[in-house]
Amino acid sequence: MSKKIILSGIQATGKLTLGNYLGAIDNWVKMQEEYECYYMIANLHSLTVRNDPETLKNNTLKIIAIYVAAGLDPERNNIFIQSQVKEHAELGWILNCYTYMGELSRMTQFKDKSAKHADNINAGLFTYPVLMAADILLYQANLVPVGADQMQHLEIARDIAERFNKIYGETFVIPEGYIAKTSSRIMGLQDPTSKMSKSATNLNDVIFLEDEPDIILRKFKKAVTDSENIVKFEPENKPGVSNLMQIYSSCTSKTMEEIEKEFENSGYGNFKAKVAEAVIEKLEPIQKKYKEILNNPEYLEKIYKKGAENARKLASKTLDTVKEKIGIII
Repeated sequence: MSKKIILSGIQATGKLTLGNYLGAIDNWVKMQEEYECYYMIANLHSLTVRNDPETLKNNTLKIIAIYVAAGLDPERNNIFIQSQVKEHAELGWILNCYTYMGELSRMTQFKDKSAKHADNINAGLFTYPVLMAADILLYQANLVPVGADQMQHLEIARDIAERFNKIYGETFVIPEGYIAKTSSRIMGLQDPTSKMSKSATNLNDVIFLEDEPDIILRKFKKAVTDSENIVKFEPENKPGVSNLMQIYSSCTSKTMEEIEKEFENSGYGNFKAKVAEAVIEKLEPIQKKYKEILNNPEYLEKIYKKGAENARKLASKTLDTVKEKIGIII
């Protein structure tokens, strides 16, 4: 029996955060035994905002290094750069012709990003979900790890696949969302009501995976809490403290009850310091390996070239099937 296929990726904009690691990559590592995994660096999606070319290139390579340093074995996972598999862009165009303007105009992220980038509301930003659908459907992905903010994009991918299948017969696997049991949604340290973001303007709001220990400690010391001085998991009433508890739990595997008991007679100062220590300890081996990989460009190149070659085998097969069904000569 063949393994189910998983597809996911991270945009090549900005530096990766603790949220990217605990909320996504750490869970991907746990999946590599059970599933056939395709993990990409979504550099085509990154073009919807203006990037410095050298920064975009460096971010792409850094993400590959982080993937591997965090535990994604390039021998067991297909790690590749989106733009190096041309089938993504080609299927994206085809699927544009099976997607309705009304569907795209209802996308929450389009509205949010349009507000943030009012001077650059481009067509790519509007059709972003179609390229994302192509990413998923090319690999006949059974499962797609998603957070709440991406569920709408997965739904439109499902709608497009079902529409195409209805017209031309079974072509695409209808993907399901995968939410890991241990998935952590890490919020900002200064604004614990919003997800920790690599595009944050307040650097104290985010822990970057490249941050040095003294910077991590300083940022946690400044983290927003409340006036009660009680370590208790109540996301609605105590979002700041609850977020720190979530981070601590993700790094130590302790339950919320165990954490509450551990810091029962402790103030927030000690609690914040302990959270920082747990994060520093968790990231230390990853940071060390990350630097080693970045300093070995030949190894990096070997990973993404092999990953793209493997990805193309399945992607080209799917694209050829699609072309045959719609009458495009191969």
